[in-house]
Amino acid sequence: MVYAPRSTRHGALLVGTFAVLGLLTACGSSSHDVHSNPPLTSSGTAAPATGDAESPAPGTSAPGSASAGTGAAPSSVPQATASQGGGTTTTTATGSRCHTAQLRASVGRDDPGAGQENFPVVLTNTSGKACTLHGYPGAAFVSASGGQLGPNPKRESGSPVTVTLRPGQSAWAGLTFSNPGISGAKTATPAALLVTPPDERDSLKVAWTGGAVPVSGNSSSVFLSVLAPGTAP
Repeated sequence: MVYAPRSTRHGALLVGTFAVLGLLTACGSSSHDVHSNPPLTSSGTAAPATGDAESPAPGTSAPGSASAGTGAAPSSVPQATASQGGGTTTTTATGSRCHTAQLRASVGRDDPGAGQENFPVVLTNTSGKACTLHGYPGAAFVSASGGQLGPNPKRESGSPVTVTLRPGQSAWAGLTFSNPGISGAKTATPAALLVTPPDERDSLKVAWTGGAVPVSGNSSSVFLSVLAPGTAP
């Protein structure tokens, strides 16, 4: 049996020991790198950047947030509104019912036609706030002493609307009757016309300059139409 010299065996043992230690060191180093340096993510695999698909488009708001310049939808129903030029616009009704103390009454020029006399009876808001009128006014011709001449006017058929009057705006109703010279009705010449706003008890007194009116006999009825925005047809 041949034995290797002691020095040779000792060198081989040292080489083997270093080899084992090297393997252990390499394993430990590899394990440490895994935990401290995770694999890099390649471009294009990351989560979407802020401002892409998850962001609202310019000029819009994200769900659940309010948009600039918007508010709650109006809860009031749009209604007819008088205009100074006699036209009609649509707006949201505001204010309470117009009371007699907030209004001024006047009678416009006669617009005769087909044997009829037609006068616009105008109510104007003289207060500092908006108010509304709905339906028909009341009216009565009176003498200089205050006595009523003839029966109360009748209501023409029509669909009442709510008219919103801002300060200074007006609504009108048509006062019509047959020309007494044609109908043969008995007449009287009033000193004034009393005008009562809808749902009010107090009246407004307007000087009457329209001449004789029918008070009895054939075709003596006087009629009033529903109130409409403006001052004349």
